[in-house]
Amino acid sequence: MGDKMRQFGLVVSGAIVGVMLSLNFSAVANKETPEVAHPLPVEELRAFTEVFGRIKSDYVEPVGDKKLITEAINGMLTGLDPHSAYLDTDAFKELQIGTQGEFGGLGIEVSMEDGFVKVISPIEDTPAFRAGIKPGDLIIKLDDTAVKGLSLTDAIKRMRGKPDTPITLTVLRKGETKPLVFPIVRAVIKIQSVKSKLIEPGYGYIRITQFQEQTGENLIKAIDKLFKESSVPMKGLVLDLRNDPGGLLNGAVAVSAAFLPPDSLVVYTDGRTDDAKMKLKASPEFYLRDKRNDYLKQLPREIKTVPMVTLVNGGSASASEIVAGALQDHKRSVVMGTQTFGKGSVQTILPLGNNTAIKLTTARYYTPNGQSIQAKGITPDILDEAAKDETERLREADLDRHLSNGKPEAKEEAKSETEAAKAAPKPAAKIQKPENGEVKDKKQEPPAEFGSSGDLLLTQAMNYFKDGATAKNSANSAKIVN
Repeated sequence: MGDKMRQFGLVVSGAIVGVMLSLNFSAVANKETPEVAHPLPVEELRAFTEVFGRIKSDYVEPVGDKKLITEAINGMLTGLDPHSAYLDTDAFKELQIGTQGEFGGLGIEVSMEDGFVKVISPIEDTPAFRAGIKPGDLIIKLDDTAVKGLSLTDAIKRMRGKPDTPITLTVLRKGETKPLVFPIVRAVIKIQSVKSKLIEPGYGYIRITQFQEQTGENLIKAIDKLFKESSVPMKGLVLDLRNDPGGLLNGAVAVSAAFLPPDSLVVYTDGRTDDAKMKLKASPEFYLRDKRNDYLKQLPREIKTVPMVTLVNGGSASASEIVAGALQDHKRSVVMGTQTFGKGSVQTILPLGNNTAIKLTTARYYTPNGQSIQAKGITPDILDEAAKDETERLREADLDRHLSNGKPEAKEEAKSETEAAKAAPKPAAKIQKPENGEVKDKKQEPPAEFGSSGDLLLTQAMNYFKDGATAKNSANSAKIVN
């Protein structure tokens, strides 16, 4: 038996080493840089083949070669960081569907942590959002199936499904002594990427819930509508990016380009390969996906100068952080709210054939002034003092195996800020005395809908526009020194 195992291991090892050598030499031959290739780790590959052979011969049930190789690839990628992953045929298809703004499921952005599915953010106006799922929730059961042992792809498959079919999520939530159970009915998730309204003549409100293929064009329609509806010239515009988990990079560039001067630097990326080093500017070649006419030419000229406030919070991630950082660095908009999520890494989709692909982290995002977004996020110009409980929200720096900031001093700064926030005493519940004299604990009340009359941060933004002197004093007192 031992001789057979050794022979099998040698055969498999030779095959794998041969394939990897050919891939390695091919990659080096195609590189323009004179970088010397690292030698293959033969000992580690031998260990891999021994494990492969032992599973094939001794595991309690027969296991197919395809499953073993697929799981090995998946393990290599998920062990790197929370965002790299292997995409099988179904996962690759769902990724493409998700960027188009319509799919069947629950409506949550998730990652994997300690074998459980961790909620990054529920998407607004979806079944999960309405059911009360919150950022940081750990999903431990899907119906009667334990999540522990499932891959993230498998868990997502179980959550997706035909509209009007039920699923029960069991979650662990910080501060709760028992698991919480959420019966949810799946729906066709039609994400309205851009929402807008005229708050009052001269003041517009635009909310972007996610960056999709049509976000740039939908933004232009929203801006045009607001300018036409207002009976007076536009005096202020609020761009709301709260709880926006990100999406397509070209959508973020298009949104930034709508408000910035032509050819302004929006974001740049830096990685190990030449392809990972990019400078994305407010120019059509960076936001148009094909040869269509430049839809930004339809914008009213005043949009480049109208005073702006951009609202962010801990749920603002990735593409929304790129927009907030670009507008802030170019001093085009005041950023108001709380520290953003800190998802500043670039994932490249690399097709493998047979409708599969890998999603690989290849670079970090940097704002025009050179600040790394990764594991730190965007620091608002004006801090939302009424949302100190945002320190409890899950952020990139809280995820296992998260990529570092890329700058040692910035990494330490972000770490110290996170530790200080966690160590700070929790603020007491706000007590508000209504007109009828009855005292209510505001902490127990559900948060107001974004963009509604009860949205306190939107009210603060309007005060910033209208009360110049008070707003400037408030901004100076609340400004955070970087």
